[in-house]
Amino acid sequence: MLSDIQIAQSAKMKPIVDVAAELGIAPQELEPYGHYKAKVSDEVIQRTAQNPDGKLILVTAINPTPAGEGKTTTSVGLGQAMAKIGKKAITALREPSLGPVFGIKGGAAGGGYAQAVPMEDINLHFTGDMHAITAANNLLCAIIDNHLQQGNELGIDPRRILFKRCLDMNDRALRHVTIGLGGKANGIPREDGFMITVASEVMAILCLAKDLQDLKRRLGDILVAYTWDNRPVYARDLKAQGAMTVLLKDALKPNLVQTLENTPVLMHGGPFANIAHGCNSVRATKLALKLADYVITEAGFGSDLGAEKFLDIKCRYAGIAPSAIVVVATLRALKYNGGVPKADCSKENLEALAKGMVNLQVHVENMRKYGVPVVVAINRFDSDTDGELALLEEFCQKNQVSYALSEVFAKGGEGGVDLAKLVVEACEQPSNFHFLYDTGATIEEKIGTIAREIYRADGVTFTPGAKKSIKGIEELGKGDLPICVAKTQYSLSDNPALLGKPEGFTINVKEVRLSAGAGFIVALTGDIMTMPGLPKQAAAFSIDVDENGVIQGLF
Repeated sequence: MLSDIQIAQSAKMKPIVDVAAELGIAPQELEPYGHYKAKVSDEVIQRTAQNPDGKLILVTAINPTPAGEGKTTTSVGLGQAMAKIGKKAITALREPSLGPVFGIKGGAAGGGYAQAVPMEDINLHFTGDMHAITAANNLLCAIIDNHLQQGNELGIDPRRILFKRCLDMNDRALRHVTIGLGGKANGIPREDGFMITVASEVMAILCLAKDLQDLKRRLGDILVAYTWDNRPVYARDLKAQGAMTVLLKDALKPNLVQTLENTPVLMHGGPFANIAHGCNSVRATKLALKLADYVITEAGFGSDLGAEKFLDIKCRYAGIAPSAIVVVATLRALKYNGGVPKADCSKENLEALAKGMVNLQVHVENMRKYGVPVVVAINRFDSDTDGELALLEEFCQKNQVSYALSEVFAKGGEGGVDLAKLVVEACEQPSNFHFLYDTGATIEEKIGTIAREIYRADGVTFTPGAKKSIKGIEELGKGDLPICVAKTQYSLSDNPALLGKPEGFTINVKEVRLSAGAGFIVALTGDIMTMPGLPKQAAAFSIDVDENGVIQGLF
């Protein structure tokens, strides 16, 4: 069997100008990065602004497991399958982060015969967006510390600097650091820390900004610190937003690539969903809606994280709404949720499958709470037995949910035709999209609604520090923003060990942060961290390049 990278390297890609031409984009409206990837110019966004919107399809999943679900693979394969049934479709995805690529999770370009290509470029430096975001973030950090060094005219309290440096790599040693050591010339000593770039507020701002001016305004609104007399200090007070915008002006433009079957993909932005809002950029999604009849986009991790944030944050700010939601699962992952070890997930186990299906049931029910038609996609494996498939069919009939077996990993678009037809039908069904909560509710009420309605928790507890932060945010007049919960992706609860449908638990909010530029409030729960670490057996150990420059072992 060929590996993902071997399949990708044998792909017959079209020149990106030809992919663009099929969308009505002229060569002069592209900014090519080689032959097979390009940025789409602002002129295209402006020229197509009056076009009618296509149908938006959100792909989400059950809670991720080591057994695998294949959400990105499904998203890419569904785009390919739409072309097979004669539909004009675009897939809109996030860019991968280098942290997971060299860590444990891997890349984010799909898998098997449902991949976005050029896969190596996408999973590595791509068009430099991640580096631009890192540079803009760290420029603001440098300006903050330089302000302290040059006399601290604003009276910033070094102990209350909120904004952290970032790096697009898993490096646990940088979570807590001391800077400014080595004498007077090296700055003011203080405690600091790093987060991974994809968890940064600058990443969120890039993904939520409407245009260049909105980007600059949001960057200026970043709350960076408090003064000695408790006054807030924003990035605009340090005159940082202009230079940050300069670094991000090209990164703001969506990237165009293609699938293995040459269907178009707009890939832009990459916030994590467990510690950020987990959606690709508003600009890419809205442009895709103007260029195609169907737009397939995904949100990170399970519906309890990425999809909830897509629906309650991104849709709220972008003024968009999905016509259908696809919930992805595998029978192997459902058996894992039913208590089966990963090594045994390929063996038939009807009892464990029935027990694990409660996780799928919760995710389907959660998505229905938004008033949108739901379709279940089951990534099929050769190990799936007739008895297990019959149990799945019984479950779907009982819950009155349409489902399709997807074989896009092995067969590409042809393996997703049944799913594509179901999704098109779902897009034509009546929809009454609405948000889960009103932003006018208190911060604690909004967090409580998410915890009860989506995680199925009995309630929420707040540390004294979290309550103090909430009070400060409300005093700043920012209490009416939506909520972005940072939580483990492995469980509906904030305890990664609780699989299936946990009961009798509370969500513990240990910290609350204001992302004023992004426009949301972050609630950190459980043991979630904003800078991951590398595993003992990191993927980096298997990645290499031969004497001809051919990358090996990427996936």
